[in-house]
Amino acid sequence: MPRLLSVLFNLYWAAWTALFLAPLVVLAIAGAPERPIRAATRLWARGILFGLHRIVGLTYVEEGRERIPAEPCLIVANHQSAWETLAFLIMIPDVAIVAKRELVAIPVVGWFLRRSPMIIIDRTNGSQALRTMIDQSRAAIAQGRSVLMFPEGTRGEIGTPVQFKRGVELLYGKLGLKVLPVAVNSGLFWPTGGSAKRPGTVVVRYLDALAPGLAAGDFMRGTQEAIDRELDRWRPATL
Repeated sequence: MPRLLSVLFNLYWAAWTALFLAPLVVLAIAGAPERPIRAATRLWARGILFGLHRIVGLTYVEEGRERIPAEPCLIVANHQSAWETLAFLIMIPDVAIVAKRELVAIPVVGWFLRRSPMIIIDRTNGSQALRTMIDQSRAAIAQGRSVLMFPEGTRGEIGTPVQFKRGVELLYGKLGLKVLPVAVNSGLFWPTGGSAKRPGTVVVRYLDALAPGLAAGDFMRGTQEAIDRELDRWRPATL
């Protein structure tokens, strides 16, 4: 049954996405204004989460929203599936997500994501990717937007300890912002490399913010260990 429901959801995903072709044309003719595009992107993401809820039976709950800083911050989350990329567009409105270039190759959706704007980097071009990430993150912050990064660089299994790439350390040092660690257990319901989605409730847990200006080692340990402690609560369910 989960596989059949996943197929039905994928058909819904394709149909819902196709509806945004007409708005794409209109917004492109209008000069691709950022705010309407971000609103359309959030509407698209809401529709996907609605389909997950009604077709698959997959919903979510947020814990600790009171820990989200009032000012723009650097949000650091573990990455287990496509779910969190979609959901953060709703949970943190106007967030600027650091994403790999392959994401914007998706038909229709990619056009909206690139112009939302997300922070798109080409990981094959290391030094240029870092400069792009820093410059565009600073531009987003100047607009009053928080920046979200998945520092593992790829989707990980819920049973595997998080291991951040060094790019997040550099971004932390350059931006001088509070850091909000976030733990997500979406991998229990949308496994890495799997097409089947399972019913259940994804938990998104916002943790205590870290201050700016920490030593690089303290920052990396503080974020990784905070997220890992939360993931340990969910890992026995996968054994």
